[in-house]
Amino acid sequence: MEYESVLIVKPEVFIYKIPPRASNRGYRAADWNLGEPTWTGRMRLVAKGTACNLKLEDKTTGALFANCPIDTYPGVAIEAVSDSSRYFVIRVQDDNGRSAFLGLGFGDRSDSFDLNVALQDHFKWVKNQEQIEKEKTEPKQQLDLGFKEGETIKINMRITKKDGSEGTARAGKAKPSSGILPPPPGGIGKIAPPPSGAGGSVRQSPGTSPAHKAPGTGTEWTDYASAGGQAQPQQQQNAANSNWVQF
Repeated sequence: MEYESVLIVKPEVFIYKIPPRASNRGYRAADWNLGEPTWTGRMRLVAKGTACNLKLEDKTTGALFANCPIDTYPGVAIEAVSDSSRYFVIRVQDDNGRSAFLGLGFGDRSDSFDLNVALQDHFKWVKNQEQIEKEKTEPKQQLDLGFKEGETIKINMRITKKDGSEGTARAGKAKPSSGILPPPPGGIGKIAPPPSGAGGSVRQSPGTSPAHKAPGTGTEWTDYASAGGQAQPQQQQNAANSNWVQF
């Protein structure tokens, strides 16, 4: 069961008899006798379901003076005049289906603005209801999410390591270590002579490999100067053989 709802009420409106439309330029309120309205009373805009009616009623008794069914807005049932925002032309109908065109006017522009807004809101709601009913009856279009011929997809992947750093999925595995440390730079097998303050000279022991030669000289290590800076004579070297250090 549908109930009648009141969209807007204006306590005072003016009704005018209007001459026939002279041309396609529209109705003009200046052509009416605005100082002498034909009728003055109350206006109610009501809706019952999607139907909308503008009712002109007596201000005291509420008796119906005229009824204006509105099926669309803007449209033939109610039309704004071309020279003012406070006046409209409405098409009223009786119970026998006979119709007549009358002029409708408001004393304040805000009243005509309220009528405009109420009509627009109602027919916007009607349009939404029609769309909802249409979607209920029509089958929904199924989305085709499959790949078309020749279509490809590219995915970028990132892998987060335990230490928080990022790598890519294509990164190779690190080679395991053999546990053997690499040799130091500059060659192998070289042993530096002891400092001069050791109190004696250093001499190569017989049978020492050529790797113990002095760097850059190509010769074996020889006697070095003593702590005093003097080279020892040959006879003193023989006596000091017992103090040689053998490597």
